[in-house]
Amino acid sequence: MIQMKILKICIPLVVLFSGISISFADETTGSKNWVSIFNGRDLGGWVKMNSGTFTATNGILHLEGGNGWLRTEKEFGDFVLEVEWRGLETNYNSGFFLRAPLNGKPWATNIWQVNTKQGAIGELLQGPAKTVRSVTPPMSAGEWVKFRIEARGTNLTLDVNGKRTWEFHEFEPARGYIGLQAEGKSFDFRNLRVLETDDDRSKLK
Repeated sequence: MIQMKILKICIPLVVLFSGISISFADETTGSKNWVSIFNGRDLGGWVKMNSGTFTATNGILHLEGGNGWLRTEKEFGDFVLEVEWRGLETNYNSGFFLRAPLNGKPWATNIWQVNTKQGAIGELLQGPAKTVRSVTPPMSAGEWVKFRIEARGTNLTLDVNGKRTWEFHEFEPARGYIGLQAEGKSFDFRNLRVLETDDDRSKLK
């Protein structure tokens, strides 16, 4: 009887503490604050800049080619961007523009870019200048790659397929647009989502 009473007391406590840990996990990961920036059906929320052929269907944002970029309607400051992408032809070449300005054609002269070039996956560029070299081996055309890019103040980090690739601490623009570069090659993008972290950084001051 004593053992039965102990079990009756312990089981509710286990359930209670399990609920608490789940609650904290949800809060710390900020899972409720993630926002999809591609609805999987059309290019709502995006603006085409200069040339480039972008289409949307069945959860895929497809880039056919051209020379320009597709940008978010909204500007971002501090954020985490997660996205999956694949180049569809040999020697594929594109990139993600970060905190990008609107000036320039086909894009701004000194725009910041995380490269998706087959021979330089994850390379950080400022305009044509190679700021952080790639350490990721080339991926075959048609192979999905996952990027996680985090921008907090002047700090910028990149994870490729779940592995930390580099950290950079002199990222200059405070705000700007997220963009997909069109540079004559075909690509697919999916599962694009953003977690804004401006409020998190302000709480740390």
